[in-house]
Amino acid sequence: MTKVKIINDPVFGFINIPKGLLYDVLTHPILQRLSRIRQLGLSSFVYPGAQHTRLQHSVGAYYLMSEAISSLRAKGVAISDAEAEAVEAAILMHDVGHGPFSHVLEHTLVHGISHEEISLLLMEKMNRDLDGRLDLAIQIYRDEYDKRFLHQLVSSQLDMDRLDYLRRDSFFTGVTEGNIGSARIIKMMGVLDDHLVVEKKGIYSIENFLTARRLMYWQVYLHKTSVAAEEMLRGVLTRASELAAQGAELFCSPALRYFLYDHIMGDTFTQHPDCLDTFIQLDDNDIWCALKVWQSNPDVILSTLSQGLVNRSLFKVQIDAEPFDTSYTGDLTRRIAHVLSIPVDDAARYMLTHATLQKDMYSATDDKIEILFPDGTVRDIAEASDMLNVSLLEKKVRKYILCHYRL
Repeated sequence: MTKVKIINDPVFGFINIPKGLLYDVLTHPILQRLSRIRQLGLSSFVYPGAQHTRLQHSVGAYYLMSEAISSLRAKGVAISDAEAEAVEAAILMHDVGHGPFSHVLEHTLVHGISHEEISLLLMEKMNRDLDGRLDLAIQIYRDEYDKRFLHQLVSSQLDMDRLDYLRRDSFFTGVTEGNIGSARIIKMMGVLDDHLVVEKKGIYSIENFLTARRLMYWQVYLHKTSVAAEEMLRGVLTRASELAAQGAELFCSPALRYFLYDHIMGDTFTQHPDCLDTFIQLDDNDIWCALKVWQSNPDVILSTLSQGLVNRSLFKVQIDAEPFDTSYTGDLTRRIAHVLSIPVDDAARYMLTHATLQKDMYSATDDKIEILFPDGTVRDIAEASDMLNVSLLEKKVRKYILCHYRL
């Protein structure tokens, strides 16, 4: 009898991780690092319960993957034990390339490489540590395996990643609109011509999933307060990097210092092994520790932004359906510069930011969600739905947000 590690998950209950490759992946330091990175970054400023980690999310996605494999096998879909283990390992590892506070790092301290590319580099490093046992998992992740539906389970518009984070983020934020019927969606899944399909009787669950995703984006992921906090964090790290380039001595952990004082590009990760090793040591704690110390830095911009984040004194947020008038923002910038006694150019760069937020519910140009009808025909959800037509599904909602220092 295979020994298992039992995890008590607040969303799905008891989750079994079998000893062997999957347990070795779970306990690997690269995956365990995700326990020190919050899934929702700075969203706890809005939803105090949003303290869950990317490791919790990865384990939840693994659970849904194991349920999907069992359901598809029960319908006669041929999935070998090796393929099942590999796709479960792939979903466990899918987020390993995330840095602190998700995408903030990609726009400040690391340039020319995405978290997906870093994820793949870290998977390959784990594979070397595990003597090549992750070869098939990486093939599936890269969409290079001949059973493409396995990749769709890892990355598509209806993958186990999305099914978990909507349920999990809904649970921890208390935003009930995101509580989708993941179990029913999985039970309705099938495979036709090597593509994932959803049986017609599951169409309402898919409609609910797409609606919930849009609601969660505007209520949680793109909440104006979270956006303001993220803009401030971007400003802090950009200012710190600028001061470091000028020779200023800033307090920071060794891992943060590496990325702060050197201009790290994408090729640095591939050409210098120490870069990837240092990235593994970087997590949310490095940033928070630096912010607490930077509150007393003599640089007004760095200290003001750091104090704002540590003490939750966030930028004021204005939202409009149209871009903000330049005369208004110009006057606002000059007033901020006067109050803080900083140059107008610095006020414009760090104390007033514009953001354009845009999100659609579904994109038919991406990996489509296909509905299987009893007669064997397949139609895209945008055509099959009698409630959500194409124009509604693909409508892009755009909002203009102005974040600025509170006067």
